[in-house]
Amino acid sequence: MKGGKQKYIMHLLQTENEQLRKLHDIVGKSIEEEHTLTDKLTGDEMQEKRTFGERLSDNVATFGGSWKFIILFALVLIIWITFNTAVEHNKSFDPYPYILLNLILSCIAAIQAPVIMMSQNRKEEKDRKRSVNDYMVNLKSELEIRHLHEKIDLSIIDQYNHLCSMQQKQIELLELLLKQIEPNHRQ
Repeated sequence: MKGGKQKYIMHLLQTENEQLRKLHDIVGKSIEEEHTLTDKLTGDEMQEKRTFGERLSDNVATFGGSWKFIILFALVLIIWITFNTAVEHNKSFDPYPYILLNLILSCIAAIQAPVIMMSQNRKEEKDRKRSVNDYMVNLKSELEIRHLHEKIDLSIIDQYNHLCSMQQKQIELLELLLKQIEPNHRQ
C-alpha cells in the first residue's frame, strides 16, 4: 500500500510539473510576442524625424487654423481699410477698390492652401500608421485571449485528469477497504 501511495504522489507531481511547463511555454511565447510588438510600435514613433519643410507646414497649418490667426488677420484688414479710407483719404497707397489688399490676400491664400494640404497629408499618413498600430494591438489582444483560452482549457483538462485519477484511487481504496471489511463482517 505504501508503494501505491508513493507512485500516486509521484504521478501527481509529474503531471503538475508537465502542466506548469506547458503554462510556462505559453506565457514565454506570449511575452516574446508582446516584446516584439512593443518594439515595433514604439520604434516607428521614435524614428520619425521631420524635415524643415514638414515642421514649417505643420506650424503654418496650426497657426493658420487658429483663432489667433483669424483675429490677427481681421485686425490687419480693419487697420488697412481704415488707414487707406479715413486717414490717408487723398494720399492713400491703396485706394478704395483695395487692389493691393486683394493681391496680398490672394497670394496668402495661394501659398497657405498648399502648405496646409501638405500638413494634412502628413497627418493622414500618421493616422494610417496609427490605424496599422491599432490593428496590431487588436490582433495581439486576440492572440492573448486565445492564449488565455488555451491556458484555461489546459487547466480544466489537467484538473479533470487529476480528478479522475483521484476518483480512481479512491475507488481502489474503497474496494480495498471493502475487501478488508467483508471477511470481518462475515464473521
